[in-house]
Amino acid sequence: MTPGLPNHDVRFTQVASGARIAWARSGRAGAPVMIRTGHWLTHVEYDLRSPMWRPLIERLGRQVELIRYDLRGCGLSGADDVPLSLQTFVEELSVVVAARGAPRFALLGMSGGVAAAVAYAAQHPDRVSHLVLHAGATHGLMHRQVPPDTLAFHEAQLRLIELGWGRRDPGVQQMFTSRFMPDASVEQMSSCNEHQRMSCDGTRAAAILRATDANDVRELARAVRVPTLVLHSEGDLAMPLILGHELAAAIPNARFVVMQTRNHIPVEPEPAFERMCQLITAFVTESAAPPALTPAERALAALVGQGLDNLQITAQLGLAEKTVRNRLSALYGKLGVEGRAMAVVRVRELGL
Repeated sequence: MTPGLPNHDVRFTQVASGARIAWARSGRAGAPVMIRTGHWLTHVEYDLRSPMWRPLIERLGRQVELIRYDLRGCGLSGADDVPLSLQTFVEELSVVVAARGAPRFALLGMSGGVAAAVAYAAQHPDRVSHLVLHAGATHGLMHRQVPPDTLAFHEAQLRLIELGWGRRDPGVQQMFTSRFMPDASVEQMSSCNEHQRMSCDGTRAAAILRATDANDVRELARAVRVPTLVLHSEGDLAMPLILGHELAAAIPNARFVVMQTRNHIPVEPEPAFERMCQLITAFVTESAAPPALTPAERALAALVGQGLDNLQITAQLGLAEKTVRNRLSALYGKLGVEGRAMAVVRVRELGL
């Protein structure tokens, strides 16, 4: 039996329908919090026995507190009758955010979890410190101009998932594994086949993929105002590289890095795995240290953290209102925030 991870624990919250959502916490206590958005192939317990997911969880956990969760109807999460959509994906993320309770955190969206991460970051810039996206797209197949035979082939695959996903015969699962992980080891492929069966049944898997096909976050991507890193595998057969280009181009000032691998998500021990982990952890932790503030800036930050408005700060410091506005603008720049609401959260997070 595979041993558990240090500091790993599983908890539960619930969405509006009452369905339970399983979430897990592991990694370095006191480090920056990073929440990995849910996608179609997770199981917060079985992940720890997977040669595909466990190395990633362990590696990221050296430098961050990693939060993971299962989508409704997957892994340890309960199912309901609510039609799946971008809204349900964001709802699941939102209840996990509330359950964890971190004032600010990084978001890691991988594969089908990219859309929910983009949507949440666009809607809650005061909560998200960093956004990392890997192997995703701005919009799904249903919003693209594709030939009829491509759509027919895709629908045939979904039907195959519905009928064959839960069977112990690995033939159906292997068809998808070989497309998503062509360069994985035999052990990793076998584990991925089992992971598909363990995560959810065929009906739920097909429903998740159909909902992902209907996602469209193009407008939301343009509204993202948090530091963003976009990664994409060069030879990804499931998600062509051009989709990564589109995603990075849609988000203002996003950094884009190509991973030298054919696997949808790099796996250990290929060099792209360690490269991906280094990029993610360096990006998420680079701004974690408190900024260097002068005594005057620290005094100003303390008043901001108390929730005082400009006139109240003017009275407290005995300065002209214009001077206070200028000093606030400079302070926001050092804190890496835009606007008063984000500044209040950041100041309180830093204990200023």
